[in-house]
Amino acid sequence: MPLDRLVLILVIVIAAAAATVWLAAVVAASTMMPIGIFALIPGLLVAYVVWRVVADRLGSDDDDHYDKME
Repeated sequence: MPLDRLVLILVIVIAAAAATVWLAAVVAASTMMPIGIFALIPGLLVAYVVWRVVADRLGSDDDDHYDKME
């Protein structure tokens, strides 16, 4: 990957993160939301991702190592 493309991707990602943080700060300041909401949302997202990974690992026949053992 060329260096200029990598730098462009990094700049776009950093700008998007800054815009997201700024927008969240504006919304939080305008609605007076409790601080627990901000901890709850990322926690729920992480729990959902972990749940999906575990469910996929348990339900996948290709990933079952013990079926191939004798």
